[in-house]
Amino acid sequence: MTNGTEARKCGPVRIPRQANVVSDADEEVFLLYTQLAARAPDDEAMGFRGLGHVDSQQDTLAIDFVIDEQSERAATEPAVYQTRSRRSIKKKSKVPTASREHVISIELLQDKTALRSRKGDTGSVVWRASVDFAQYVLRSYHTRAPDALLDADSLCAAHVLELGAGTGLLGIALSPIVARYTLTDIDALIPLIQKNLAHNRSLPSLSRNTVGKRRSAHGAGGSAPKDEEHASISIEALDWEALRHASPALRRSTFQYPAIDVLLVVDCIYHPSLLPALLSTIDYLTTPGVTSVLVVVELRAEDVVREFLAGWLRLESDGIWQVWSVPEVLDGPYAVWVGWKTPRRNDNR
Repeated sequence: MTNGTEARKCGPVRIPRQANVVSDADEEVFLLYTQLAARAPDDEAMGFRGLGHVDSQQDTLAIDFVIDEQSERAATEPAVYQTRSRRSIKKKSKVPTASREHVISIELLQDKTALRSRKGDTGSVVWRASVDFAQYVLRSYHTRAPDALLDADSLCAAHVLELGAGTGLLGIALSPIVARYTLTDIDALIPLIQKNLAHNRSLPSLSRNTVGKRRSAHGAGGSAPKDEEHASISIEALDWEALRHASPALRRSTFQYPAIDVLLVVDCIYHPSLLPALLSTIDYLTTPGVTSVLVVVELRAEDVVREFLAGWLRLESDGIWQVWSVPEVLDGPYAVWVGWKTPRRNDNR
């Protein structure tokens, strides 16, 4: 692992100078978990938080993202509310000290029954990593933070594709600030995402989008619109295992999307059996010199995190992978990695 000497950029994603190139998964994971263990035991944000969902007992969650346009320190934590039968109870919030605020309110339906009854279904409830990452991106975008991981000006013209979209929180929160946003997950979760998009279509910035549209097939073609007023959001069923085992011809005919600028992978690393398919999907969807992969993982099982990172570094494909560890992005027990492929030179294959 070596220190980066200068900021680097691929599309909307820029690598800060404090980021480290990752070349050894064992070393990276050892450092991450050593730092996690060294945190104060009374630090609730960094300590063990169970599986990491916000509240799997509620049918509905209302989340307020408070953006202070004058001072970043006044809006570091989203306010999460539990709602049931039209009753709201404030769970946690942080009162900003500045006067100018921009509040983005999102209400999400959860399928708590599916979480317990449908094998392998963890996307039917809201997870903290998605809430925390959405808060970071929205705050950075609206305050135009100069050291943000995502460049606000480039983000407006970008196509973001999210793997494992779950309830659709990130798509609802972030689609208004990008040109195109594609939410993907297993077919069983598509109805829940559609419900949540429709449920939040009253958002001023979301209502102008193509809310809840599900393309009949992959590969509708066309380039992402560059005018934010014509931004679009779409939903796709994407099975990583099906993509992994598909023939090259089937991949080309079935798993095609407009050029992807940012491939978003937030809290998808939790079960070792899914890692080969996830890595294959990441590799296939990443275009050398075009696509940046942004991975956010909550630090749970150390061996699973290590296996994912080692597999990522071993990928051999149509480009040369480079991966960075980016510190100080999120408060909490998280790791943030950015990776992209550079084109191979003199490749005559």
